[in-house]
Amino acid sequence: MSSSSKMASREGSEIEGSESGSEERGMFEYFGWVYHLGVNSIGHEYCHLRFLFLRGRYVEMYKRDPHENPGIKPIRKGVVGHTLMVEELGRKKVNHGIACATAGEARKWIEAFDQAKQKAEYGLVSGSDTRSKLNMENELNLEGHRPRIRRYAHGLKKLIRIGKGPEILLRRSSGLGDSFRSDRYFGGNVDDAIEPHEWKCVRTINGIRIFEDVTNFKSGKDVLLKSVGVVDADADTVFEVVLSLDRHKRYEWDILTGDLELVDSVNGHYDVVYGIYDPNYLNQWKSKKDFVFSRQWFRGQDGAYTILQSPAIHKKRPPRPGYQRIKIIPSTWEIRSLNPTPASNTTRCLVTQMLEIHSHGWFRWKKNHNSNFEKTVPYALLCQVAGLREFFGANPALTFDSPTTVVHSKLSNSSGVSSEFEEGEVNDEFYDAIAADSSSSEDEDSDNELDLIKMDGKVKLKNVSWAIASLALRHNSVSVGSSVLDDHTSPINIDASQFHGSMCQGKDETDTNCWTSPGGQGFMIRGKMYLQDNSKVMGGDPLLKLLAVDWLKADSNIDRVALYPKCLVQSEAGKKLPFILVINLQIPAKPNYSMVLYYAADRSVKKDSLLGRFIDGSDMFRNARFKLIPSIVEGYWMVKRAVGTKACLLGKAVTCRYLRQDNFLEIDVDVGSSSVARSIIGLVLGYVTSIVVDLAILVEAKEESELPEFILGTVRLNRVRLDSAVPFEA
Repeated sequence: MSSSSKMASREGSEIEGSESGSEERGMFEYFGWVYHLGVNSIGHEYCHLRFLFLRGRYVEMYKRDPHENPGIKPIRKGVVGHTLMVEELGRKKVNHGIACATAGEARKWIEAFDQAKQKAEYGLVSGSDTRSKLNMENELNLEGHRPRIRRYAHGLKKLIRIGKGPEILLRRSSGLGDSFRSDRYFGGNVDDAIEPHEWKCVRTINGIRIFEDVTNFKSGKDVLLKSVGVVDADADTVFEVVLSLDRHKRYEWDILTGDLELVDSVNGHYDVVYGIYDPNYLNQWKSKKDFVFSRQWFRGQDGAYTILQSPAIHKKRPPRPGYQRIKIIPSTWEIRSLNPTPASNTTRCLVTQMLEIHSHGWFRWKKNHNSNFEKTVPYALLCQVAGLREFFGANPALTFDSPTTVVHSKLSNSSGVSSEFEEGEVNDEFYDAIAADSSSSEDEDSDNELDLIKMDGKVKLKNVSWAIASLALRHNSVSVGSSVLDDHTSPINIDASQFHGSMCQGKDETDTNCWTSPGGQGFMIRGKMYLQDNSKVMGGDPLLKLLAVDWLKADSNIDRVALYPKCLVQSEAGKKLPFILVINLQIPAKPNYSMVLYYAADRSVKKDSLLGRFIDGSDMFRNARFKLIPSIVEGYWMVKRAVGTKACLLGKAVTCRYLRQDNFLEIDVDVGSSSVARSIIGLVLGYVTSIVVDLAILVEAKEESELPEFILGTVRLNRVRLDSAVPFEA
């Protein structure tokens, strides 16, 4: 959900000036065909082919391509406000909004809208967008629109999606290429937390490297293996091929699981698949084998894809006569883009497949190539990366079938669209403008071009797979300044014994269901020269002291914890502290949980420091800077891969609400506001009693004067029990 730093800087330098009036040199344009799906005023579902044009922060929707039909008027138009949040809903058949067939196309549109949002933010900060400042309070006032628009008030999360186009779109290609990729959130390929594994290359086979986790070997556990290879294709295409169930494609690279069938689609990031092993080369098998497994996938803020595959049971696929039902080996895929080589502009990505196997036979194979490991399922799985390498090597021009949106990006000095594009007042916000398209006629010629099917009385668009949602939030203006605690005042002595939370503090590493405060040495943060060489350094001691941790449960989300009388922030000792940072991690489950962390400063915070600007700044500024680094220190390896070791800008990933009062700032982090986050947290909760997780909280540094970064606070949560959560009392 981001745009590249290169393009952001170009927009900042070339598009300084007014938001409306004369056309601006260097302004980016994004346009293409989309499908708008929805329900009209009498309850009928519709699917309209539309041409969407995004220029700067202005959006127009047409029935026909305005470049081929000069003078055509838009049927709707609006603006992208600085409050727009965009979320991927995943591979999902949708009935409302707009959708596209591949993750790559969805990513390009997300980045385009995020670029428009950045322009709106820039206009607000620089003072050039006076109208937006004056109308902020009415930014999302759906009550003032027609009754049919109000019907969309509860469906904003499904409002913007991009859909499958007609056959003519097959002959066109996307103009939003790899140059529009994002590295805005992370620099370099260095993880943000110290990797808990120690990998040693033990074999190179078929152009791939096979690694063994020697830490597991030393601990005497089962062996964790991974195969790694460089594939000459972009990450989006490789991701689509790995997830594709097309048997003809899989027959070209997958020697083991060519026949796969979708059993159930749980949500946009989770499905269940039935498959058959091909045992032709596994001569020790004397019967056919079938299996059912679940797949979870998501794309991180750094653009890398992760796919988790686990054995599953589903009532739609009971054991099949003549087949032996087996459990697949749990495995993961990680697909990460690489920079093109200097000699060429060829797109590449690093593909990693990881799995855990029993040690029997593995160590013999390491020492002796005559073992039977080559005839086992784990070996066949490890060779899938080699199959992908050869598949793309044999098909260098391959692009995944994507008859969806035509997206173009260009610098414009003139445009074929209506001259009214930036003239006058545009009263509709972007999301309202899209929703209002339901007022257009249902029986249009474009409707006849759709590839629709009728199921259970509902119209569905076939093969729509990747969805995007937008959500409007309210923000204020941004403040600016430079680094941290007031050195002109003496630090106070913080007596931790005066502060108590519902979760106890651990005394040593053997304690469970407790918290401790580790140092920052397990985390990598941006160094002083980060802007020059992307270098990261080991974190130091946290700036703030962790006072206590509350582990709470309630039927609904617990908001504004710091305002309740029993909260330690409202205690006499709490009121005497110079500053308290309250992090309220709201975890969706039944019941809902809240992990509340209380951090304190022993001196007042400088107003012009980065932390000071974060504390008293706008929500927009906070969302762009509030960063969390996770690290699973101990736990099931698939949970480690799901959580990862990359930092996350929480304000960009989930909904964060901020409460600034008196001597504290509370941040309520709604983990359930993101489908990806819900999926990951659901996996974590299943293993929570056996994992040790470290978290580091910091404010991201983006300017040279803000570097090096510093860690605000850390926490280690040691094998937390869900049943130990205390009911919340208001």
